[in-house]
Amino acid sequence: MEKSSYIGPRSPEPAILGLLLQKPSHGYELHQRLVGDLGHVWHVSQSQTYNILSRLESEGKISGTTQEQHNRPSRRVYQLTQQGRAQFEDWLSTPNKCSVRAVRVEFITRLYFARSRDSILAQRLIDEQAGEIKRGLEKMQRRLSELHPDQLFNRLGLELRISQLQSLSGWLEVCRQELEKSPVK
Repeated sequence: MEKSSYIGPRSPEPAILGLLLQKPSHGYELHQRLVGDLGHVWHVSQSQTYNILSRLESEGKISGTTQEQHNRPSRRVYQLTQQGRAQFEDWLSTPNKCSVRAVRVEFITRLYFARSRDSILAQRLIDEQAGEIKRGLEKMQRRLSELHPDQLFNRLGLELRISQLQSLSGWLEVCRQELEKSPVK
C-alpha cells in the first residue's frame, strides 16, 4: 500500500519543511526559528522537533549530514529533498478548510511562507481563504434557515459557527491591511 503524502492539520511538519526550504539547518536552530517565528501558532517542544526531523529523514523528505564541531558534540544539518520540496509546495498551494482551527494554524503558517516568497502570493492566499469563508458562511446560514424552531442546540451551534466565521472574515481583512503596510524582509 502506498503511503499518503498528506500532512495532518495537527502536525508542524509543513512549517519544518518550509523552514528547511529557506535554508539548511540543524535541529536546535530549526526549533528556535519555529518558536521564534511561529511559536504562537505551533506549540512544539524541542524533542518533538527532533522526532519530526527523524521521521522526515526516514521518509526521504529531508536528508541530514553529520557536522563535526571543535570541542562540542557533532550535530546533524538537514536539508530538503526533492520529495520534501514537492510535498511542501503541494501543501502551500492547497486551500484551507472553512474552520477556525484550520485558519488559526494552517492558514497562518501558509501565509508566513507565502509572504516570505512573494507578497502577491500572500494576497492570493488571503483572497482564496476569504472566498472559502464566504462559501462556508452561506452554507451555514442556509442550514440555519432550514432548522426547525424546536432545534435549540443545533441552532445555537450553527449560530456560534457563523459568528466565528464572520469574525474570521473580518480578521482576514486585517491580515490584508497589515501585509500591505509591512514590507517583506
